[in-house]
Amino acid sequence: MSEAHSSSVDRRVFLQAGMAATAATTGLIAGGSASSASASSDEPKAGGQPVLPTRKLGKTGVEVTLLNHGTVGEPAGLNRLLRTAYLEGVRYFDTAEGYRNSERVIGDWLAAMPEVRKTIFLATKHHVGTPSEMLKKLDERLAALRTDYIDLLFFHGLNTAQTDWPKSKEMKDAAEALRKTGKVRFVGFSTHDAKIAEQIQNAAEGGFIDVIMLKYTPWLDKGSALNKALDACHAKGIGLVSMKQLAGQTRFTAQHVPSIKAKGLTPAQGLLQAIWTDERFSASCVTLRNTEQIRENADAARRFEPLTVTEINELRDAVLASNPTMCPGCDGRCSLAAGTQARLGDLARAYTYHESHGMPGLAREAYAELSAEERDWQGADLAAAREACHHKIDFAAMLPEVDRLLG
Repeated sequence: MSEAHSSSVDRRVFLQAGMAATAATTGLIAGGSASSASASSDEPKAGGQPVLPTRKLGKTGVEVTLLNHGTVGEPAGLNRLLRTAYLEGVRYFDTAEGYRNSERVIGDWLAAMPEVRKTIFLATKHHVGTPSEMLKKLDERLAALRTDYIDLLFFHGLNTAQTDWPKSKEMKDAAEALRKTGKVRFVGFSTHDAKIAEQIQNAAEGGFIDVIMLKYTPWLDKGSALNKALDACHAKGIGLVSMKQLAGQTRFTAQHVPSIKAKGLTPAQGLLQAIWTDERFSASCVTLRNTEQIRENADAARRFEPLTVTEINELRDAVLASNPTMCPGCDGRCSLAAGTQARLGDLARAYTYHESHGMPGLAREAYAELSAEERDWQGADLAAAREACHHKIDFAAMLPEVDRLLG
């Protein structure tokens, strides 16, 4: 695409989104249930699509679109991508303090088109060392986003040392104080830590968390600790949002999954529909890095129908046979089997950011967060690690590349 044509498209999308926002309703969609997706057929947008199907976000009672636009890494043209996603019917947008300037870009969008703010569900995140620290960071997030309230504020990426937070008095007090400011509607946390099952079970027991965003695979072992923890959270009305469901997982073609091909779905669309088939999940956060991805994923939401067990198993077999680079179900068992302190799952995640997402900066940041011991995989039994891994990652082939690219 030429520079002139790109500028023309950007301006056209900007103008279309402006008309769309003006015609938008003043709130999120009503109706639907936590166990089904409901489509809005009465909100057509000038130059755009109707709002995507929605589900209730746990006990919040708020309807959110099945597809959540994750803005990690601030891809080039994020301003245009936000408007395109809006025109495609996305009404759930996710960002974080650590996502470079994506909060600022969203803030500029909302300042230019204040009508949009009334129609979207906006989530952001912040890493903190103590729960109470989040209160001090709140106004920073509001200023960056140029808004006077945040729909959902996440404690970003709970680590192993923070596993007990979701049932602690300190986090409960912080969550209640955040809501009382009137600047935050709901409070949650995100996690892709090895202690994810314990963290999520603790949230069910604590009872004060509104939403959890977590890495997830649609063929999760039903008897696993994580699956039981998800059941407990769902029963308590805690909203669940999936992430990391596509990264490094779509290295196969639809030809490998006859049932998905027959439906005219791409691998990414099939995986998203498999996630949405799990009625416990309200939405999937996906890093949408170009307009083609936005339209493909929005189309998957518009055409969503629950997949059968056979179809999900076919997807699983195709993913496992395609040498995936990331395991959404990672619970640290790979490192335990390998007899190493190296965080093999996190090393694979950093590699996937670099190779699949095209985000070398974020990959280096994820790598740099690990200690020297957590990076040192030398001497580990990588064959045993692969056998233990839910997604059979080829660590022996990948880890030398991690060292070369990120070390």
